[in-house]
Amino acid sequence: MISTRSRAISELRDPSRRELTLTDDAAHLAHPAAPLDVTQAIAPDDLAALIESRLDDDKAQEIVRIDLRDKSSVADHMIVASGRSHRHVGAMADHLLRALKDAGLGKARVEGLPHCDWVLIDAGDVIVHLFRPEVRAFYNLEKIWAVDAPHRTHVAAGI
Repeated sequence: MISTRSRAISELRDPSRRELTLTDDAAHLAHPAAPLDVTQAIAPDDLAALIESRLDDDKAQEIVRIDLRDKSSVADHMIVASGRSHRHVGAMADHLLRALKDAGLGKARVEGLPHCDWVLIDAGDVIVHLFRPEVRAFYNLEKIWAVDAPHRTHVAAGI
């Protein structure tokens, strides 16, 4: 007779021997590296509107929404906004993360929060870039993602 301990060890060596039925939640626990769909509960347009509203409440400057649906499969929208200082950018990011969590999107990923020059928030179908004005001018993401950017129309026209 095989003991419980040796059965568990053999299951670890050969996972195909397991006879378990997993629910969706348990399947994610069994494979934690699988990404979660953080925008399940809210449509991309509604999510973008929520983010823009929160940024407007926090006095963000030059809020720009870029539609990425026909440009990239990474996200549906990109929102770019500026803050007046490191502290302002950090506060906007913190408030936005709280609003996303309250909306049931607590799995948003964040980069750049300690320095607050450029904070990137990946909320699934919407990517948010929060900049200090000097950093935003340097990287100029709006120019990169614009369809009718002058540097692209000249190339297309053969100039």
